[in-house]
Amino acid sequence: MRILICDDDQTTAGQLAGYIRDFFKRDHLKCPDMDLFFDGESLLADPGEKDIVFLDVEMPGVDGIYVGQQLKKKQPDTIIFMVTSYTEYLDEAMRFHVFRYLSKPIDRKRLFRNLKDALKQYNCASEKVAIETRQGVFTVPVSDIICLETQGRKLVIHTLTRDFESVHNMQFWADTLPKNCFFQSHRSFLVNLSHVSEFDHSLIQLASHRFEAYLTRRKYTEFKAAYFLYLESTR
Repeated sequence: MRILICDDDQTTAGQLAGYIRDFFKRDHLKCPDMDLFFDGESLLADPGEKDIVFLDVEMPGVDGIYVGQQLKKKQPDTIIFMVTSYTEYLDEAMRFHVFRYLSKPIDRKRLFRNLKDALKQYNCASEKVAIETRQGVFTVPVSDIICLETQGRKLVIHTLTRDFESVHNMQFWADTLPKNCFFQSHRSFLVNLSHVSEFDHSLIQLASHRFEAYLTRRKYTEFKAAYFLYLESTR
């Protein structure tokens, strides 16, 4: 993982970097690679991975809104925090799916809560699983899995690129896949919340209506709560 901070105020950037180090130290975790930039052009020119990015809005040259838009075009999974004192930029920032909006001066406790949520999303997006089939073992990003479906005695895993017939059963996958990203909506279906297009009391549409999963009526309220919680964690 790599964390980037971009702010023309070096004092603010340094303070934020210190808070982030404190977060990982508190949880006895190794701090990821972290780099500071003091203008948007330098950050955009950087060739490395950009997993979590903290962007100041108002900077000389290109502003944080523009930088965020460009980052999302190149790497859609980038988790972006906008950091500013100016709330009038909120609507514009939300158009390209900013993860969180942090006000200056940075509130340490609020930063820690939101960074914890960001790590959950990062782990879900970057995690890979091994799918064992009768033809062999295939490594697939968790984020590529749309849903799992029991078809008679078969367990089919639908992904963005192809289907796999797993040798493991539904319970195995319910225990294996991250619970903050997946929900078992019916005994025959386990769905990835990131691919939900719409749902009603009986059906869930997935991946722009390419797939649909049954939703047990007694699970509707629980599913809706899980889905809204997932959406909140990605804002």
